[in-house]
Amino acid sequence: MSYIEELFSVKDKVAFFTGGGGILASAISEGLGKAGAKIVLTDINEKALMAQVEKLKSMGITAEGFVMNALEKENVKEVAEKVKNMFGKIDILLNAAGGNIPEAVTSDKVTFWDLPVESIQKVVNINLFAGAIIPSQIIGKMMVENPDGGVIINFASMSSFRPLTRVVGYSAAKAAVANFTQWLAVYVAKEFSPKVRVNAIAPGFLITNQNRYLLLNEDGSLTPRGKAVIEHTPMGRFGEPEELIGTIIWLASPASSFVTGAVIPIDGGFNAFSGV
Repeated sequence: MSYIEELFSVKDKVAFFTGGGGILASAISEGLGKAGAKIVLTDINEKALMAQVEKLKSMGITAEGFVMNALEKENVKEVAEKVKNMFGKIDILLNAAGGNIPEAVTSDKVTFWDLPVESIQKVVNINLFAGAIIPSQIIGKMMVENPDGGVIINFASMSSFRPLTRVVGYSAAKAAVANFTQWLAVYVAKEFSPKVRVNAIAPGFLITNQNRYLLLNEDGSLTPRGKAVIEHTPMGRFGEPEELIGTIIWLASPASSFVTGAVIPIDGGFNAFSGV
């Protein structure tokens, strides 16, 4: 290997994804797989999950898939043990499970006062508990028992820094994900092993199945919210899922060996722009 290849190497690392059938996880899994990592995808959506596993295999990437509900701790533990038995370890946990639902979003017709509490709770559960806490409990424990440690990468959001209008449950949950990332990074390093690092990425506005209805009309044109996002993104466009890969490889590799407790924006400058 050249110096740069060794510095950013994820070769033969075992990367375990929650939400592995989603748009962002799919792109990242392909990037890590091309870089030499062994990919394990998990998702509650079996059809999307297995389609992505087959795609990875067709690219010559070592890949396995497991149907898993990240909200069920025993289910996560069962799958993680299978993966450990299969590969011997889990080096990278990518907590990509998450999303939003229309029932937890305010609108001209539905005020915050009218939102069902159950809908807000569902979004918090998906993004915070399934999307960070539960998988980190199971796989993080495996990592601290591994002499080589490991890397946990959570998926935060622009909502982690400043609440976005309308998406009340999602904003609250993603702010909690960022806080939890920092808390867990300190806890693990001080109490168990500094070789286990915990960071998060905060993607800016990329078109996904969860936000498409907020940003695009049915004809593909921008909604008023979509126009506002572009106006407040200095680079003047939405991001592409593939543009997350470089940061993920950096966080998963020796290149970031002294980075823990960080939440990295990948947002075209959105978070840096005050609007003036």
